[in-house]
Amino acid sequence: DLQGDEYFDVVINLCGEAIADKRWSDSQKAVITASRLGMTKALLSYFERATTKPKVFISGSAIGYYGIASSNDDIDESGSGDNSYASQLCQQWEALACQAEQYGIRTCLLRTGIVLGAGGALAKMLPPFKLGLGGKIGSGMQWMPWIHLQDIIGIILLCIDNAAIHGAINATAPDPAMNKDFTLTLGKVLRRPTFLPMPAIAIKLLMGQMGEELLLAGKKVVPAKAKAQGYSFAFPDLELALIDIID
Repeated sequence: DLQGDEYFDVVINLCGEAIADKRWSDSQKAVITASRLGMTKALLSYFERATTKPKVFISGSAIGYYGIASSNDDIDESGSGDNSYASQLCQQWEALACQAEQYGIRTCLLRTGIVLGAGGALAKMLPPFKLGLGGKIGSGMQWMPWIHLQDIIGIILLCIDNAAIHGAINATAPDPAMNKDFTLTLGKVLRRPTFLPMPAIAIKLLMGQMGEELLLAGKKVVPAKAKAQGYSFAFPDLELALIDIID
């Protein structure tokens, strides 16, 4: 609907079909991909015809960019992707978004971790954990880079205000947790036991590729660029983040 004579200082695109709501059938993966690439293509078309270009374009992405191979090394923005579906999706999405740079628009790629807020992933975890039915997933050794909602907003504002930032930026807290530690911390905050693990085989049977990539895999992604630019996290500690949200 944008004609080209409207003006925006900043465009932030977080559009996309929820990636973890349905099993990844071929048709669902097509919907997930099209929802991200389609909106980005539409925005690029707007940028081309805009009389006055935005100063900044912030395009959504995810830490799924870094793939699924197991690693305990810190992964900063220089990390590479792999051939997994989530990684390939993020690579395509980011490459498309970067075309905004040809119009002189500074472009930031927001690689988000698990956002902790009133909805989203935490809302799905809370019901079983409140009933004392929570537990680690698989081995529990996979990393779960997380971030409080307030800090992802803070990193978006950092991208807007700091002209030195462009390209990928990890939107994760500085202290990522393994799944087993995340589980224990959530149980502690809720004052509930966490004795019921979900075996990896059950995840694979119930959720297929989606479960394997999103729940059984995870890397130790750290916010190197945000820290280098002096961002001060409001919630660097997982327990305090969960207390803030749940209370």
